[in-house]
Amino acid sequence: MAFSQSRRQCLSIILLMALGWLPGCQLPRQTIPNEGASGSTITFGSVLALAGQEEGLGNRMKIGLETALKDQKVKGRSIRLIFKNDYYEPASTRQATQEIIQDQIFLMIGNVGTPTAKVSLPILAEQNIPAVGFFTGSGILRPGKGPIVNYRASYAQEIKAVVQLAIRNGVTPEQICAYVQNDSYGMSGLAGLKSALIATKGDAAIIQSFDKILTMAGDNPQRNHIGPVGVYARNTPNVVPGYQSIKAWEKNSGVKCRLIVTVGSYSNIARFASHLQQQGEKRIISAVSFTGGDDFMLDLEEYGIRDRVIMTHVAPLLDSNLPIVQEARTKLENEFGHVSLEGYIVGKMTLRILKDIPGEITRDSFMQQVARSQFDLGGVTINFVENHNQGSNLVILSYLTPQGFRTLDAATFKAMLQ
Repeated sequence: MAFSQSRRQCLSIILLMALGWLPGCQLPRQTIPNEGASGSTITFGSVLALAGQEEGLGNRMKIGLETALKDQKVKGRSIRLIFKNDYYEPASTRQATQEIIQDQIFLMIGNVGTPTAKVSLPILAEQNIPAVGFFTGSGILRPGKGPIVNYRASYAQEIKAVVQLAIRNGVTPEQICAYVQNDSYGMSGLAGLKSALIATKGDAAIIQSFDKILTMAGDNPQRNHIGPVGVYARNTPNVVPGYQSIKAWEKNSGVKCRLIVTVGSYSNIARFASHLQQQGEKRIISAVSFTGGDDFMLDLEEYGIRDRVIMTHVAPLLDSNLPIVQEARTKLENEFGHVSLEGYIVGKMTLRILKDIPGEITRDSFMQQVARSQFDLGGVTINFVENHNQGSNLVILSYLTPQGFRTLDAATFKAMLQ
């Protein structure tokens, strides 16, 4: 292959440098072609909560990925998966990410959480390692810094769907409150609620209170008793301060919350629902997909919560007849659930993109293939051409039933308001 004149010149300079005749030559930065995809394997890394308060999310995501990628080959190469636990704590995420990079991973896949992604993404971007199918709908990944490939819709899209349904069926913007995790995850959700309420021409004072909360910095700042919002500290069970914050707002404003949009983890949100019930409060609460439908439902059942719970999903519901769902149900067997299904979809999506690469498998060729990927994945539409670094816009509204989460319609929502 013929070299360009500029390449010949730079090679000549390198030769002169080796002989000690020139002080230096700056070459353009190049991606190491086969890093993580050399020899007979392609290595994927994943840092997620495999132990601790929210271990259900990480373990279910892990099972979904493992099942989708088991015994799969791409251009004759096997897929190797390496998992590390971070307890859903950013400090552990940083260390685990740095360690897993030493294993020469090709990409990072299925990491769980927004505060953890906030730590890992800059490290991955510095190494030009793609972050694929992270289990978070936060805006920090849309578009985000570095090579990022999202499967799922954003929290903003999920919350917008809930707010639109509520407003269309008799709830006013002032009657929508929030209960969120006091970190970047919860703030992503609150920012989504703010956008949704702005679109409905919501109360300016409420929007301003959201702005005040969103601009606060630091770890677990004092965000309670500012507007119609209650917060709780990540990985803690304490729901009372957030509840009291919402009650104080109701007392001061004279407006009762008919819908409480929650953005948190399954253990705390279920406990919050239980506290509402103990206080004789008949409120509708909504939860975003990250809350984790499987463990959330188990905890709600334990607390005796049977109704007035809405949840948004970014993967099909478990009773769906779509081919991808039927396939996942067969392969996952007893581990089939909301989070493992999403992990399965992320694994299958990534595998399809890798197999579609026309030439050599490199990180650059992978990202180039992502940009032109548009396909049907067993009934789930994946379209990076129109959605840029997000493959799916799917958002499904559901409500809690004894049989699990089922599709929510306007009539069911109106009945909940009674």
